[in-house]
Amino acid sequence: MKQEFFTLRWTGAELQLIDQTLLPGTIAYIELNSYEAVSDAILHMKVRGAPAIGIAAAYGMVLAAKAAPATDLSSFRAALSQAASHLVKSRPTAVNLHWAVERLLSQAEASDALAIPDIIHALEQEAVLIHDEDRQINRAIGENLLTLLKDGDTVLTHCNAGALATSEYGTALSVFYLAQEKGIRLKAYADETRPRLQGARLTAFELLHNGVDVTLICDNMAAVVMAQGKIDAVIVGCDRVAANGDTANKIGTFNVSILAKHFGIPFYIAAPTPTIDLCCTSGADIPIEERSSREITMIDQHRIAPEGIKTYNPAFDVTPAAHITAIVTEKGIVYPPYTEHLSKLFE
Repeated sequence: MKQEFFTLRWTGAELQLIDQTLLPGTIAYIELNSYEAVSDAILHMKVRGAPAIGIAAAYGMVLAAKAAPATDLSSFRAALSQAASHLVKSRPTAVNLHWAVERLLSQAEASDALAIPDIIHALEQEAVLIHDEDRQINRAIGENLLTLLKDGDTVLTHCNAGALATSEYGTALSVFYLAQEKGIRLKAYADETRPRLQGARLTAFELLHNGVDVTLICDNMAAVVMAQGKIDAVIVGCDRVAANGDTANKIGTFNVSILAKHFGIPFYIAAPTPTIDLCCTSGADIPIEERSSREITMIDQHRIAPEGIKTYNPAFDVTPAAHITAIVTEKGIVYPPYTEHLSKLFE
């Protein structure tokens, strides 16, 4: 995989992130040295994508630990709890954020008998492990996705579930990079993904940068390219998968699933197991983040809608399990009935 940029990097003292709000025009990195700065970067989507958010939050907890009182265990634990509460409120839909924070809190509890510097070291090791695990997960998902495609296929994707949304390879986009490594020809169609244009700014950027044959389309063109027989499969990422297979992903994914079902095109979810929330019964229980009206009414500080217009801006929607052909994880490909088969992944 050609990737010359990096999404996030831990130096031991700070978290370095590519600022995704500046792409594709500018490749610039920011340096974060507090959990508040990490939370702000998540909130303002300088880092985004469920796996990347989880990794960033894990390092945010490490930064909180390094800044916490180092002599009093009670005060130290209170500082960690405060940081955890702050981080999980950054964005509510992606379960990886909460999962990573809870994993760091559990590690702190398991290390309770240690001195505070040793607890901090254990937390840092755990965050690095989460980062490393994500790389392995992404590659395994790509390998599994590749078994569902054949040489010459064209895949439609929505939003960005690539290297920019993870540590490396990505989830939905991992299949393109694995195909390159194996000499298999795949083409991509990328929806622009309004209102923040992650498909146009990020997916198109990274696929083109890495030599993948990619075509950018507006969101409202998906039906046309499907009707013209140009799409062999749809692969998207996810921010949370409920126990019954209902899946939350970037707004507009539900629309694409309806079209795929109508045209008989397989619709696949690329889902790392940390994104599967068996405590969430169905999509109705997934909290959906609503964002600022400015994302709809403004583009690059230029107003595109009348002043004072009412807006509704959910960042995600839920694709019903009935629209999903398979959920592809690092542990294997899961087919319906999802309520029965998803739980087996954790046995």
